Amino acid sequence: MKLLDTCVWIEIILGSPLGVQFNRLLSDKQNVLISSVVQFELRRWALREYGAARANNIVLALREGVVVQTGERVAFLAADLARAHKLHALDALIYATALEHDAELVTCDAHFKDLPQVDYTAKIK
Repeated sequence: MKLLDTCVWIEIILGSPLGVQFNRLLSDKQNVLISSVVQFELRRWALREYGAARANNIVLALREGVVVQTGERVAFLAADLARAHKLHALDALIYATALEHDAELVTCDAHFKDLPQVDYTAKIK
């Protein structure tokens, strides 16, 4: 299982060279986890960039993967991870969701670079 971070979805949506690389992960949508926190972040970004109609379409497309909600166990784990790795709250919730579901977090966010169960790819400049 793979949990795609918000930055990965943004790269895919933008069609960037990195997004083209990440797009291959969508061929097996049943092995792609979608965190409800990623849904929040992606909708917020899409509203700012494109407006409500396109933001709705983007978030609807995310439902093709396996959507997982943030519950109490993930929240408590995220608090511990935030403290241990100096992560922001939403990053910690996304990472905790991946760990809770024994998934690999796929990201291009350097905050996760050396953490276990993370597939980090640096952004192309």
